[in-house]
Amino acid sequence: MSISEIAVKRPLLVTTVFIVLILFGALSYKQLSYNLLPKFEANVISVATTYRGASADEVETNVTKRIEDALSSLEGLDRMTSTSQEGASIVIIQLKNGVSTTLAQQDAQRKVEQIVNLLPDGADRPILNKFSTDEIPVLRMGVTADLSPTELYDLIDNDLKPQLSNVSGVGQVNIIGGNEREIQINVNPEKLRAYGVSIGQVSQAITAANTSYPAGQLETQESQYSIRFDASVETTNRLRELIIARKTNGSQVLLKDLAEVVDATTKPTAINHINARPSIGMQIQKQSDANAVSVSQLTQAKIAQLEKQYSKVKLKFNIASDQSVYTLASAHAVVEDMGLAVLIVSLVMLLFLHSFRSAMFVLVALPSSMIPTFALMYLMGFSLNLMTLMALSLVVGILVDDSIVVLENINRHLEMGKDKRTAALDGRSEIGFTALAITLVDVVVFVPLAMTGGLIGNILREFALVVVFSTLMSLLVSFTLTPLLASRFGKIEVLSKKSLWGRLNLGFESLIDRLTAAYGRILVWALGHKRYVFLGIFAMLVGAIALVPAGFIGGAFMPASDQSEMSVQIELAPTASIYQTNALAQRAEQIIMKHPEVTNVFTNVGYTSSGIATSSNSNIADLNVKLVDKKLRTVSTEGFGQILKKEVAQIPGVKVTVSPVGIVGAQQAPIQIAVKGTNLTAIRKAAAQVKEVTQSIPGTQDVKYSVKDPKPEVTVNLDREKMAQLGINAADVGMALQNAFRGNDQSKFKQNGNEYDILISLDRFDRTKPEDISRLTFVNNQGKMFELSQFATVQEQIGESVLERIDRLSSVTINAQVVGRPVGTVGTDIQTKMAKVKLPEGVSIQYLGQLQQQSDAFGSLGLALMIAILLVYFIMVALYESVVYPFVVLFSIPVALVGALLALALTMESLTVFSIVGMIMLLGLVAKNAILIVDFANQLKAEGHDVIHALIEAGKERLRPILMTTLAMILGMLPIALASGAGAETKNGMAWVIIGGLTSSLLLTLLIVPSMYLVVDRIIARFSGKKVKPKKPQELEVV
Repeated sequence: MSISEIAVKRPLLVTTVFIVLILFGALSYKQLSYNLLPKFEANVISVATTYRGASADEVETNVTKRIEDALSSLEGLDRMTSTSQEGASIVIIQLKNGVSTTLAQQDAQRKVEQIVNLLPDGADRPILNKFSTDEIPVLRMGVTADLSPTELYDLIDNDLKPQLSNVSGVGQVNIIGGNEREIQINVNPEKLRAYGVSIGQVSQAITAANTSYPAGQLETQESQYSIRFDASVETTNRLRELIIARKTNGSQVLLKDLAEVVDATTKPTAINHINARPSIGMQIQKQSDANAVSVSQLTQAKIAQLEKQYSKVKLKFNIASDQSVYTLASAHAVVEDMGLAVLIVSLVMLLFLHSFRSAMFVLVALPSSMIPTFALMYLMGFSLNLMTLMALSLVVGILVDDSIVVLENINRHLEMGKDKRTAALDGRSEIGFTALAITLVDVVVFVPLAMTGGLIGNILREFALVVVFSTLMSLLVSFTLTPLLASRFGKIEVLSKKSLWGRLNLGFESLIDRLTAAYGRILVWALGHKRYVFLGIFAMLVGAIALVPAGFIGGAFMPASDQSEMSVQIELAPTASIYQTNALAQRAEQIIMKHPEVTNVFTNVGYTSSGIATSSNSNIADLNVKLVDKKLRTVSTEGFGQILKKEVAQIPGVKVTVSPVGIVGAQQAPIQIAVKGTNLTAIRKAAAQVKEVTQSIPGTQDVKYSVKDPKPEVTVNLDREKMAQLGINAADVGMALQNAFRGNDQSKFKQNGNEYDILISLDRFDRTKPEDISRLTFVNNQGKMFELSQFATVQEQIGESVLERIDRLSSVTINAQVVGRPVGTVGTDIQTKMAKVKLPEGVSIQYLGQLQQQSDAFGSLGLALMIAILLVYFIMVALYESVVYPFVVLFSIPVALVGALLALALTMESLTVFSIVGMIMLLGLVAKNAILIVDFANQLKAEGHDVIHALIEAGKERLRPILMTTLAMILGMLPIALASGAGAETKNGMAWVIIGGLTSSLLLTLLIVPSMYLVVDRIIARFSGKKVKPKKPQELEVV
């Protein structure tokens, strides 16, 4: 007994099954979380190490190279890049596709732990992180209050941060900027000289006097007591009275005699502003399984409560960016598109089926296929994001296909005079194999997409699987619910001219009849002039493909999305201090805030979005600019960015880079070209050539090196002989220089349960010029005193401020923004021009960033496309029990390309990952039309009709379901293609590709498939010497 017979004979069983599926689907929908993108981990691990006060060269030699050597044997390593700058080392590991990032991170942690002892004493422990979409902050805000900077920092750190961290779903709360309390001991070098004391002695005396030890326990037979020994200095006055040295005459040297003790704040490494007001920045990250929208809502509710609680100090959280706003807007936009698509598809059904009753039979397929999909999404751990919702809106047209084909055939049997039940079973069994084939064709083109590797696989996996789930559900519906409803409620609509509805439908029917007759005549001509058909279609195909190299269709990795947000980065000379950068950032803020389109500006000075705040970034300020919604302004985010760039660039001494914030946060430069080698001079020379070529290509902007300009540094050269005579060693000199100029913060000051650093260093005014280094005093073990200039020379020279390496070779990367042209097209132009440039010996170049992602993604999708075509072919082979006939169906695929490429050119969309996914989706959609014709022609041939008659009849008979399914899909896609809301840019290109491809396929498949069928049939007849009868689909049992 087939599944359709069970459905017709046991209606309550089938109805119950679907009610249960829909119930579970509805419950699962409530459990699904909202996110902007599917959760994925980019295969990246970063190792960050802080080595305060060290130059870039020293960081590279003593920290970066050692970490690179340790990690070079990491399993699954694809590429290793590193940046060494003043005070910090960052090593980034790119893993191969399919490698578990979590296991690789644990492995990397073990390898780094093994070499921690080889790192310099002053270096902090390396911190390992992996990148996940969950680490993009959900909320960014600036906190202000009527408090002193130190009090505000303490309030945030001790009170607000713990409370916000306890909000359900919050993973991490980061503080940016702010001034923490610090006890500064500013030593006067003149007084050191006068008292005959060195700065090292001051440091040792403070550390020795300010300490605590676990001293053990007192035990008796009955009880035990802990011994508490805490000799920590509790007030700054006690610190001032500390004895540093005793003289031979019995006098004491106190700390207050040598230095001033100040209860101050740490030297700022990051400064934060919100809308040009000084503030402390806070970033909220969510836990990996949390819902971005609910985390945002709960955090904002908590913020409102905190503002009320601290209203006396006028505490205010100014939200600069909220990820949930765009996420919800994108989700709502897709749901609107879906609603419109359902409405349009309903109207198409009504038009073709003439009755609300038949239209409802088909539309039942939508909720019955879609809602159970939510249950599978929940079980697979998917979320409601841009990809899964887009899959559901694109699939509306596909879901009704099977039911249309089955119902259309049942109606044909009803018209033959059969009763409802027989017509339902006969109609379904006759077309059953075809319905199975057209669904499987849709499914198999998406399976390779779900298995694609790399970044693009992560993004598309959920999209592909949602389409597969819902399409398979629609097949089940067409085999059960559709025959069940037709067998109970089906009837032939008798149209009368008396009613308006009847006249409308009769008019439409006569139109279809005229179309069918006209198509029959064209097909007769085409079958007699096959070569003209083939030549004409071949010329169209060549013309359409030529649009890409001719520049009418650009290439890009992802379509640029207008999120009403951009990042404006200003960079000063490498020697600029954080205070100077802050002053110029404030001027930039004033310029930006004048524009009415700007809603808020969130500024980080000295803290770039890479997230590592080090002093070497003190010359960079990052301004996050939020604009009003794109519907409320006349200029795009990219265009507005250009206006701001021109205005901010008027500030003297400032380099400005503007990049719109994309779907995955602030964008890196889209064009990145790495120049690698062993000789830094040759690399710099080659980098200059690459930079020159890049600047000459139209559309490039802000072309600059990733490394900064070299900056002056001071070198101390020791005279070892003189040192030996004076009784002093290199370690003493190093310690003294470190204490005097970098500062010693090993000692802690405890108060009210909190710990603050004690920073011992020379007074700020005594560490401003190279001569201050020469005059640094030392005391040897005999108590004799002398200056550094007696045994060393101090020289000024130029040193690198940032050093980069890729795969353990020195490198310089050229970064460029792209404006007004697709990134891929600009990249191709650069690659073409670079192929003619002769580079110095031993230097190679590598294209990174979006160019590499694009070539990887296009490669993966190209492979998916090939596999999809192969799978479609295999399904045809299984359907026709023939190896040759499936080629007829495959010939319908190239004609879809004509319309797809033409649609991209006419709508000025680029060839992106999503438009290629649209083309892969087209494979299944256009193969359906060919299957319907070929299948019916085989059936007629098996009944004894000659080939030409069979083809003409098959074409005319199948024109109606082909028109119906194709129009349903094309018109259902229109709302998505014309959408302009949040996230629309992602969907537009894909929808236009499908609309264009289906249109050209509708017009051309109807001619090329019968023509090709005739050619193949004649070839088979010639080689076999007899006419071949392919098996009828009915002869193959379908359950």
